[in-house]
Amino acid sequence: MITVNCQSSIKITGPKTVYFDPLKVPETHDADMILITHPHWDHFSEEDIEKVKNKNTIIIGPQDIKEASLKMNFEQNQIITILPGEQIEIEGIKIHTVPSYNVNKKFHLRENNWLGYVVEIENITYYIMGDTDALEENKQIYCDILCIPIGGTYTMNAQEAARFTNELKPKIAIPIHYGMVVGSKKDFDIWKSLVDKEITIEEKIQL
Repeated sequence: MITVNCQSSIKITGPKTVYFDPLKVPETHDADMILITHPHWDHFSEEDIEKVKNKNTIIIGPQDIKEASLKMNFEQNQIITILPGEQIEIEGIKIHTVPSYNVNKKFHLRENNWLGYVVEIENITYYIMGDTDALEENKQIYCDILCIPIGGTYTMNAQEAARFTNELKPKIAIPIHYGMVVGSKKDFDIWKSLVDKEITIEEKIQL
């Protein structure tokens, strides 16, 4: 089951419980893994990580989350730092990292090596994009479920996101990164109207 909370806060529940960029989450301490796309406050919320972590939780992210993760009492062997273009497998969950950056904006620079995640769990492939524009190098990614930012300003806008969604052709597309800091229901409506009809659209959902 996938649950989309707010911004880019996503939870996948299956054989393992996997969080992406937890934000405004209830206190559950049920995370097997926490995957962080980049260290901005709305993606790397120490307060919310504390709510879901437990003594066995593994945290995965770019190099610049390591120091803060150690201060949150993650052990060295519970912290995995990773670059775009790497592949790892943890307890049957396949994780492939991909680039996530801005092309014509300065908020998310390519040289930061921040991350999008393509994750396969029980034969379902999820692409969690992070804060990014529509990158040429990511247009060949296969996914069943796409979580795509649509709010503009810090990421691609609704029109750009719709074009990218149509190029990837996921079975299900879920909009993220709108309605909190930037973006609104209007952006969702624009994006939805431009996405190909054979793609199922869900909005802040549970599957």
